[in-house]
Amino acid sequence: MPATEKVPVPAPRSRLRLSIGAAVVLGLVVLSAAVGLGIMRGQAQPVQTVPLSETSDEVAVDGELYVHVLGQVEHPGLYMLELDARVVDALAAAGGTLADADLQAVNLARPLSDGEQLIVPVVGEAGEGGGTTPQDDGLIDLNNADQAALETLPRIGPALAQRIIEWRETNGRFQSVDDLLAVPGIGEKLLAGLADLVRV
Repeated sequence: MPATEKVPVPAPRSRLRLSIGAAVVLGLVVLSAAVGLGIMRGQAQPVQTVPLSETSDEVAVDGELYVHVLGQVEHPGLYMLELDARVVDALAAAGGTLADADLQAVNLARPLSDGEQLIVPVVGEAGEGGGTTPQDDGLIDLNNADQAALETLPRIGPALAQRIIEWRETNGRFQSVDDLLAVPGIGEKLLAGLADLVRV
């Protein structure tokens, strides 16, 4: 009777090694994909900027406003901020201020308005009033003037000057000189006397 041939059977250890090797390779592929996805997600910027080549006079939508930040900041440019943003938020979005920025000339707590241009001056650039930006027209800027500068205007005393400052801190920038009519104590007659002495 002829001898029966034996067929070699793979040892259990070889199968185990093969399974472990496949599992390791699969695990490395999944880990690489996860790391790559995490890196891609980490590239999102916390602050959204708008290239200056794009139109900047659009109306803000979806709870955002456009603010143009200039002067002594790290990254001047056009920024989209939340509707309740204040000056300090705009400066933070622009990377913060430079060492020679005059923060005493800027009200960090003031609410921002859509389409505003925010300029941070260099120390010593402000006028004698401490809150006016020097310009050749010699007019008082309603959005930057401090109380002392406002009191140089005819019929504007300490109380009325304080009301003007409080109004802009609550409502944002004056969009026109006529906005003074919204300040308690200022009527048409007083406005007429101020119209040629102030600007926004």
